[in-house]
Amino acid sequence: MCTATGSACLQDRSPGRLPVEEGAGVELTRVRRRCEAKLQGLDLPVPFDLHAFCQALEIRRGRQIRLCPVNTRTGPCGLWVATTRIDYLFYEQATTRLHQDHIRLHELGHLVFNHHSGEVLDEELAGMLGLDVELIRRMLARTTYSTDEELEAEVFATLVLERAVRDPIPSRRPADPEVAEVVDRLQATLEGAHSL
Repeated sequence: MCTATGSACLQDRSPGRLPVEEGAGVELTRVRRRCEAKLQGLDLPVPFDLHAFCQALEIRRGRQIRLCPVNTRTGPCGLWVATTRIDYLFYEQATTRLHQDHIRLHELGHLVFNHHSGEVLDEELAGMLGLDVELIRRMLARTTYSTDEELEAEVFATLVLERAVRDPIPSRRPADPEVAEVVDRLQATLEGAHSL
């Protein structure tokens, strides 16, 4: 059995752009707190690596995750299709790498928060999946994510990307002592130039 759950096509899913209505600041604060609490329970790799994060989620959830790039021709979209053993995350390939990461993390947010509502796949998407539209219509109920679930997944994606940028890449000291000395002198010089 196959269940499709996912987001509608994105109007503007740029990192940092959350789909919130005016006056929703209190709700956004609550959602952000829930997402931060959820992130504390997850081991985000440092430096951040999306594939390593997916592997950790696979182990935690006991299910495989497959990242599947697609060309939707309708704008940047993401979709999570859950089968009995595998979670397929479809994401737009005709956009920037950062935007792809945001879409994938948004869909992973739905997984992390165990969102279960779904939507009927349209003909184009069903064709990309190699599935018969009528079969999909018979198998799936016509439901969509609630605004709260979309906001939760969006904030989750944004927070992960913020941490990915904020967390430093561990430095690797050169093994050769002479090269290490040159690197140390260059670093000291550059740090001194920044303090002027």
